[in-house]
Amino acid sequence: MEQTLATWLLPIVGVIVGIAIGFLVARNSAPNRTQRQVDDLQERFDTYQSEVVTHFNTTASLLRKLTNSYQDIQDHLSEGADKLALDEQTRQRLLAALHSEESPSHRERLSSPAFTEQPKDYAPKSDDTPGTLHENFGLKSRP
Repeated sequence: MEQTLATWLLPIVGVIVGIAIGFLVARNSAPNRTQRQVDDLQERFDTYQSEVVTHFNTTASLLRKLTNSYQDIQDHLSEGADKLALDEQTRQRLLAALHSEESPSHRERLSSPAFTEQPKDYAPKSDDTPGTLHENFGLKSRP
């Protein structure tokens, strides 16, 4: 009986010890895996934020350059109008046209023409011929 007790007791104790060790290992590895995932997500989020900041800084720099270029063109055109205009009246017209484009004015809307007569959905006819809605229109009369 000792042999059967040892034969059954040893595997049962081994299974219980294996389950306990597996439970402890699984319990300790789960928080580490979750923490690694959280750290990975935090790193990706920090990288994304850095890329967004870089993008908007580059955009602001390019807009600043565009504004400066536009101002340089305006200055060049003003100087050209001052130097190249033959008389004062032409110079004033050029400068006025140049500065009027800086603040775009609202264009006036075109008004639709006032119709005094309703549109016709048929071809006009003379007085002695039947209209297109007449019951005999298009039929030849028999002699």
